[in-house]
Amino acid sequence: MDSGQITAVVIVAIIMIGSIFKAIFRGPRHPVVFADSQAKVENQRLRDEVHELKERIKVLERITVEKENSLAKEIESLRDR
Repeated sequence: MDSGQITAVVIVAIIMIGSIFKAIFRGPRHPVVFADSQAKVENQRLRDEVHELKERIKVLERITVEKENSLAKEIESLRDR
């Protein structure tokens, strides 16, 4: 190899080593860490939200399956809530 090729290889090696050190010292990209109590609270909140959404889906499925006159009754009962 001539001196030009050696220079190119050295430059690439320096850039690669620099990138490796940068990645090591930077750490994880998205360090979202909850304390145990925070994680439990967030987990319960999300579970409650999923439960509410499932209940809404059940109501919507029931409304779409029933007959038209029953549909009007269901809409009125939902308005009364």
